[in-house]
Amino acid sequence: VRRGVVSGRKLKMKRQYNDPKHTSKRAKSWFQTNKINVMEWPAQSPDLNPIENVWGDIKNAVSEAKPRNVNELWNVVKESWSGITAERCHKLVDSMPHRCEAVIKNCGHTTKY
Repeated sequence: VRRGVVSGRKLKMKRQYNDPKHTSKRAKSWFQTNKINVMEWPAQSPDLNPIENVWGDIKNAVSEAKPRNVNELWNVVKESWSGITAERCHKLVDSMPHRCEAVIKNCGHTTKY
């Protein structure tokens, strides 16, 4: 839940990902009861969150390692995670203006990010 101030009013807003558990009647009722505005979000919108790139890095490491059992898988994931540098994270965060520009230029559709 994001909190902010707009025109002197406190504002609570939640961005949803159209996952059924987020859009159920029960969830909608909870947000309404707690006076939390829910942003409209297209179902196939690009995910600009830089963590998705980190998950992609881990997925690639797993794919390359071809683990044969759950212990090997867990070791690859841990090793990959510990190998993510601060520089990689900074680079991803610094790319946000370009990510946003690309989505705007592409009218909200998928981009290379």
